[in-house]
Amino acid sequence: MRVDNFKVMVVARKIAYNVFVSSLTKVLSTVLALVSIGFITRYLGREGFGNYATVLAFLSFFAAIADLGLYSIATREISRDGADEEKILGNIFSIRLFSSLLVFIISPVVIYFFDYPDEVKRGILIIAASFIFSSSYQILNGIFQKNLAMDRVAMSELAGKIFQVAFVILAIKLRLGFDWIIGALLINMIINFIIIYFLAKKYVRIRLQFDFFYWKSFLKKSLPMGIAAIVVFVYFKIDTILLSVMKSSSDVGIYNVAYKVLENITFFPAMIVGLVMPIMSKNIFSNKEKFLDVSNKTFKVFFLLIVPLIVGVLFLAEDIIRLIGGEGFSESVGVLRILVFALALIFFGQLFNIILVVGNLQKKLMWALAIAATFNIVSNLIFIPEYSYIGSSYISVATELLVVLLTGYISIREIRFLPKTEGFLRIAIAGSLMAGFLYVFKSLNFFILALGSALVYFVFLWIFKAIKTEEIMSLIAKK
Repeated sequence: MRVDNFKVMVVARKIAYNVFVSSLTKVLSTVLALVSIGFITRYLGREGFGNYATVLAFLSFFAAIADLGLYSIATREISRDGADEEKILGNIFSIRLFSSLLVFIISPVVIYFFDYPDEVKRGILIIAASFIFSSSYQILNGIFQKNLAMDRVAMSELAGKIFQVAFVILAIKLRLGFDWIIGALLINMIINFIIIYFLAKKYVRIRLQFDFFYWKSFLKKSLPMGIAAIVVFVYFKIDTILLSVMKSSSDVGIYNVAYKVLENITFFPAMIVGLVMPIMSKNIFSNKEKFLDVSNKTFKVFFLLIVPLIVGVLFLAEDIIRLIGGEGFSESVGVLRILVFALALIFFGQLFNIILVVGNLQKKLMWALAIAATFNIVSNLIFIPEYSYIGSSYISVATELLVVLLTGYISIREIRFLPKTEGFLRIAIAGSLMAGFLYVFKSLNFFILALGSALVYFVFLWIFKAIKTEEIMSLIAKK
């Protein structure tokens, strides 16, 4: 019994360590990403940054097309008892390399049909090359996930991001131009791949394998997840591509400066649901009361986080955009104030999505996301020509609201999860007092306002006893 308890403690410590390192490096990577955007926007201007955002949207497009659901299913397969890791990873690595090379080969054909400037077309080709490395190292991440060594992945990604930002700054200082800014991402992916590849060899020998019978069997299991990846791409990134086709690069730049700010925060709800997913998965069928308790606490924590997020952005949007984009993106302020509501909805969408996954309702989740993606495309095609980035902003909010309504409805109907609202009024009052502080002291320095308003919010949460420490700690408890 003591040996078993010791093993549990060791595993718990490893998980806690991995969570801490991964969270810290993700925060640092986010800061570096925002610093990089600040340099790029000031160097490229509206149109140049619009072209940059268009190129990055194609990276997401390539990733969705070539995803094939390989990573999640490969991680599941190698984590099973008695799994032949070398065979599984050798074949999956070969499939991924083949699909990535295929994307690189067809990318010139894809961009031929778009009336983009030459620098954008060259940038998309560079991005397609970087995708070969990024998609390959992502497959290897499953090895570290199985062995509770995701801290090594996090550190390698941070190293790649540091090199990328350093290269961006150097390219700007030497005025090397757009291609070199895009090339910084290629360098990031190459560094990530090299580090991850050699670290992975500690756990398993990696060599290309071509068992085509196994390929066929594996793809049958993974393709539904691959289709889901395409659907998610559509409702997350298609707006940028449609804007680039129907409007100017300047419009794309204005929209994406605001979008990038929010995009770099979305890791947070994903990280939290990643923490609670094992608890939900374990208890959803065996201990429904525990499952509902964890789900409700997560819902409450998300509400606690989005209130200051919305209040802060509504009052500080002008300073945030000036800090990130400089003086040339004043129109992005209004976009950011709209998109913050989409970000708030993403928190709850992530929770309902994971509830449906642990409840074995992936097919219904896919249908919900497909409806949202269709709504997004049709709405953007209708409203972008007249309303441009403002139309896309409101459509993003409406799309995320639709996702929450659909997935929430399925969760209520199929799993009987109806979120409780205990303490929500006290959280809302604390948010109102935070807003009052921001309004009264609006002439203060941005950083003083941001820190001061956050302090006001959390002090009143404590005074009102809106949430207890044990409510948060129970979400990450080892049991």
